[in-house]
Amino acid sequence: MRIRATVVAVTGALALSAFAVPAAQADEVRSWNVDSGFLADKHSAGEKSKKAFGATAQAAAPKVTSAVVNGGKPIVVGTKSKQTVPFTVTATAGAGVGGVAAYIWIKNDEFGDWGYGPNEKSFSCKVVNATTTTCKGTITLDPKEYMTNSDATWWRIGATGVTQEGEEFENETVSKVRVQRFSKLTVNASPEPVKKGKTITVTGKLTRANWDTGTYKGYSKQSVKLQFKKKGAKSYTTIKTVKTSSTGTLKTTVKASADGYWRYSFAGTPSTPAVSAGGDYLDVK
Repeated sequence: MRIRATVVAVTGALALSAFAVPAAQADEVRSWNVDSGFLADKHSAGEKSKKAFGATAQAAAPKVTSAVVNGGKPIVVGTKSKQTVPFTVTATAGAGVGGVAAYIWIKNDEFGDWGYGPNEKSFSCKVVNATTTTCKGTITLDPKEYMTNSDATWWRIGATGVTQEGEEFENETVSKVRVQRFSKLTVNASPEPVKKGKTITVTGKLTRANWDTGTYKGYSKQSVKLQFKKKGAKSYTTIKTVKTSSTGTLKTTVKASADGYWRYSFAGTPSTPAVSAGGDYLDVK
């Protein structure tokens, strides 16, 4: 679900099934734009009770204590497929928490403040104790809907919920999650077979998702490691570092010394995840 102006528009059906709001409010459409300083109303009798109520009221304000999306790992999105990731959010309230959901949002020069909210069907909650509830669900990002290359950065994680008494609360920035452009890396070592000591050429290409065009484009001027794993070895060894061209291509030469696998390995950048090409086996005579 897409959101604008940092507001999660959740239907009454979601509020009824997931947040357990009183039936009288079941048909309402919720925007979850409520002052997080709300204090639940309670009745008391006598001076002693008033003092007790005062202490309780101070602790009754709804509060989102944590919100994590995709287990804290970056969300990597390609050009065509929707990417669905999990979230876990915990909140407390003196009146008890009926439910709480996470959403992610970002400031975008073209679309303004926008983001994605929770998927209704995946939503579930577990009561931890009388005041605390933890809810889990999923959020789906669609690269074909609104996403642009500038969105490959930190996104804010907000949370919105309702107490057991039906009062709404929200925290627009509980934590953050990074969103990245999916990357691909290829390799080819030739000629094959080759005599020991002869020169071989190792080519490849580093590309990443371009959300502006819906295609994959070469990632230029990036340092990529050329690595070799001798036949029978368990790990790769870095031979040299090569930079990608303006179109993302890679090309270098080395001497053939033994049978084994050649690959390129990219460490990643803040906007693009690390990736390694599948090893290309070279037979050395």
